[in-house]
Amino acid sequence: MTETGSADRVAAGFADMWSDLAPVGRDGQSGGYRRFAWSDADHELREWFADQAARRWLDLTEDRVGNQWAWWGDPDAAVAAGRPGIVTGSHLDSVPDGGAFDGPLGIVSAFAALDLLRANDIAPNRPIGIANFVDEEGARFGVALAGSRLLTGIMAPERTHALTDDDGTTWADAFAATGRDGAAIGADPETVRRIGTYLELHVEQGKALAHLDAPVAIGTDIWPHGRWRIDLPGEANHAGTTTMADRHDAMLTLAGVVQAARTAALTRGCVATIGKVRLTPGGVNAIPSHATAWLDARGADPDAVRSVVADLAALAATTGGEVTEESWTPVTPFTPALVSRLHEVLGGLPLLGTGAGHDAGVLAQAGIPSAMLFVRNPTGVSHSPAEWADQADCLAGVTALATALTDLSQEA
Repeated sequence: MTETGSADRVAAGFADMWSDLAPVGRDGQSGGYRRFAWSDADHELREWFADQAARRWLDLTEDRVGNQWAWWGDPDAAVAAGRPGIVTGSHLDSVPDGGAFDGPLGIVSAFAALDLLRANDIAPNRPIGIANFVDEEGARFGVALAGSRLLTGIMAPERTHALTDDDGTTWADAFAATGRDGAAIGADPETVRRIGTYLELHVEQGKALAHLDAPVAIGTDIWPHGRWRIDLPGEANHAGTTTMADRHDAMLTLAGVVQAARTAALTRGCVATIGKVRLTPGGVNAIPSHATAWLDARGADPDAVRSVVADLAALAATTGGEVTEESWTPVTPFTPALVSRLHEVLGGLPLLGTGAGHDAGVLAQAGIPSAMLFVRNPTGVSHSPAEWADQADCLAGVTALATALTDLSQEA
């Protein structure tokens, strides 16, 4: 669908946007990104999104939880006419020391795909929206996909007063500190009604496409996954005077739980990670009186994932500890009819399931026809500075997204 001139202009625009984002929130030592919800870096990213929308004469709106929407066309008129919009996009936040592509690739590609439609004089019959979902990674407050969960009502607004960062600031307080109305946090049916179809492009978080030698694939489903907090008690004491026999070391208990998580996951065909730990009192010369850890567990079989958690809960209970569920997402199939349509329109691209959670999965759970496109990651590494996608593959993703948006937006 592209001519050489328009493709070259879009490629140059893609490179410019990527260059603009490169320094924002980047750590000078690790080379990774720290783009956390409602932080200074997040504010800069949101300003960048607003600027890109303004450059394209798109209407910028923000919903009750701070997700940004850039619209080409009038979404409310489309809803009134029974033809709600076609939305694409992703997120701009990151995990601690995350890679450049997880999230931002979907938003940069969305703007570039819109540029390609305009360069080819394609006028959509439905409005096209680009979304920037806030706090997708949950890196600061501990619950992933908070922006889309709150938007759709899957997560209660009261939860924002219970979620805190390492400094004790709640999600709601951080939101209010930006000048927004904390009392307004909650589901936003008016915004949801504007979304007729959602299509999210994302870098692949594995090596399946590298093995298939394919630059782009169509997502079919998201595995069930969840996060759990593990609390383990101990007894504070002096590290230099307490005999080994007299110690009740919460860290030692945690070490056993970490090992048990790996064993249980291997046994049950799942994946499990304890990637965040908090110790009390946290002194080098003090035996920990308490250890708190967070478990991320996923797998194709929800019962197997639950069994991993049950194994760890039983182990924690032997020392007076407990495991508390913080989030759970069941298996999320993307809309079969939409996946089939994309498969036909995009020339039979490979179909791919994923173990990673995405806003597209939340919208699918809310009943919105949703699907995903994945762009090849030759390293297979994600949530790390080693995450990567070649520019040629990124531009193949832009072309696929533009082709899909053209097809979807032409519906009468």
